[in-house]
Amino acid sequence: QVQLVESGGGSVQAGGSLRLSCAASGITAGAYYCMGWFRQAPGKEREGVAIIDTGGSFRYYADSVKGRFTISQDNAKNTLYLQMNDLKPEDTAMYYCAARRRLIRQCSPSLADYNLWGQGTQVTVSS
Repeated sequence: QVQLVESGGGSVQAGGSLRLSCAASGITAGAYYCMGWFRQAPGKEREGVAIIDTGGSFRYYADSVKGRFTISQDNAKNTLYLQMNDLKPEDTAMYYCAARRRLIRQCSPSLADYNLWGQGTQVTVSS
């Protein structure tokens, strides 16, 4: 059973940086996954921020974070990262790690595509 555990959230001032980590356990050896970061601000819907195909070149970034956020993976550690630079107050949200086994369908930022979720880590950016 796959489990996802996020860490690295916190409070920073605008313009600062944070790196989120998502440690995955129970990953099937040799399998490919769509993995990504979603966020949800109070009163708003959860949205896809950055997605990666662990076995391919697919990368997705929401327009609001392009050029500021970078998603990466460390296969040896089964860990997903989100480097967030030049943070803005509008980046304040609960950030969730998500995954699904990538069999045939290409990875996407659609919320409904993901059946594995972490508990979330809070990111707060003050102006």
